[in-house]
Amino acid sequence: MGDSRFSRRYFFYGSLLAGAVPAGGFGSVPSLSRLGFKSLNEKLDVACVGMGTRGPQVLVGIAPTENIVALCDVDEKRSANGFKRYEQAKKFKDYRKMLDAEGKNIDAVVIATPDHLHTPIALACMQMGKHVYCEKPLTRTVWESRLLASAALKHKVATQMGNQGFNHEGTKTACEILWSGDIGEVTEIHSWTGQIYGGYPNLPPTGPEMQPVPDTLDWDLWLGPAPQQPFNQLKTNQWRAFLNFSTGGSLGDWLVHNLGPAHLALQLAQTSPTSVECVLVEGKSEHVWPLRAHLVFEFPARANMPPVTIHTYQNMRGDVKYPEGMAENERLFPMMNNLAEKGRPFPGSGDGTMLIGDQLTADGKPVGRPAGPPPGPRPGGMPPGAPGAPAAPGPNAAQRIPGNGALFVGSKGYMATSARGEGVWLLPASRWAEYKLPPQVLPRGINHQQDWIRACKGGSPGVSEFGVATKYIEWLALGAIALQVPGKLLWDAKNMRFTNNNEANKYLKPYLRKGWEMKL
Repeated sequence: MGDSRFSRRYFFYGSLLAGAVPAGGFGSVPSLSRLGFKSLNEKLDVACVGMGTRGPQVLVGIAPTENIVALCDVDEKRSANGFKRYEQAKKFKDYRKMLDAEGKNIDAVVIATPDHLHTPIALACMQMGKHVYCEKPLTRTVWESRLLASAALKHKVATQMGNQGFNHEGTKTACEILWSGDIGEVTEIHSWTGQIYGGYPNLPPTGPEMQPVPDTLDWDLWLGPAPQQPFNQLKTNQWRAFLNFSTGGSLGDWLVHNLGPAHLALQLAQTSPTSVECVLVEGKSEHVWPLRAHLVFEFPARANMPPVTIHTYQNMRGDVKYPEGMAENERLFPMMNNLAEKGRPFPGSGDGTMLIGDQLTADGKPVGRPAGPPPGPRPGGMPPGAPGAPAAPGPNAAQRIPGNGALFVGSKGYMATSARGEGVWLLPASRWAEYKLPPQVLPRGINHQQDWIRACKGGSPGVSEFGVATKYIEWLALGAIALQVPGKLLWDAKNMRFTNNNEANKYLKPYLRKGWEMKL
């Protein structure tokens, strides 16, 4: 007899895409070529904007199957190594000049710039009929999210946000466990992350001092729509920390990954939060995002799923009680290098984690991992005793490992996920050791970039296409507002406004420098 644990109360994963696919699938649409889609046998001509760090990493999952024809970056020095990988591609500093010169030769564009440039570049590409893959977090504000969602529908292009976790084995397994009903009704999520990736800048009260602009950098283009301001290398090296350039600091850096399994499994795209509040904040500044913060989001019921409260902890320890039956001195979330003992091994991995999307080949096969012990947790949090680290919790408090993860609190038990969703397991460990996984109902075997490439060639939409991704980023963008405006903020999603705080409403749309205005 087959496994029948799935309840009718749970939506199928694909329902997130409801309304985005023609009745017979994209392949059913007459004359795909007229809509800008190529056949599966043709290679896409792909451009990339942002070749300093993420651009080359994203292209690893695209270049084996497609043509890389144009590259763009405002910093000659930072992008030099990335440019060398694709010598035949045309090179540009200004994405607008690239689109003007090579638009007829480009089918799709990868965007891997700092957050504040995502929306103007993505919008310009879609308005020219180009398919778009844009790194996470897709936008900084609610207004931008809705603008890009509308543009993707209007111009009928294939899109994908670069949050690889939506295609991870662990994420999909977490969804299936929750939908099986084995941990019961989930009413609470706790998700944590370490410090902002790249570090937290040590600034004087007056902010970064003015420095000469390097000859290799076009500072005006780097700023884009952001306010005009003096150059300082901290802004380009540690831009995720600065208010003008990123989405809530570590909120848009790693929490956007950590909360991915929760967003999908709990079908949060079907609704919007009713409120968000920052209940603890440290290190507020007029220049950078807070060093530490605890946000609380409240979501209403979705179909037969109960209301859920989501707690996020940025660079701090979460106040989460141990699940019943666990020893007081046992860490709630095992260190990554203990997952072989307490986690569930996935294909291609011996340490209980799924290799991240960037480390999957174009056909979805895991890239071989070097021999030796599994890697430890990714640096990000600060160990107890480090300068600026919070004091260690008492003996009865749960400890958060340095790094990233999430805890699902259900009426029948607990489930934990790590980072983007690479690892998943039940708590306590004794339950996980004997647990039988539910049947797989979600497709596997393709990396995040190729999931998008398939959509560009007329296949089903990517799992994080803009119709889905914008719903996700919208509520995270509300959290960024709560980091700046105190008090419980009541959200009216239909009318796109906070009903009890006009100050908070000022942050729903970004500042746009003259000449960078955007419209559908």
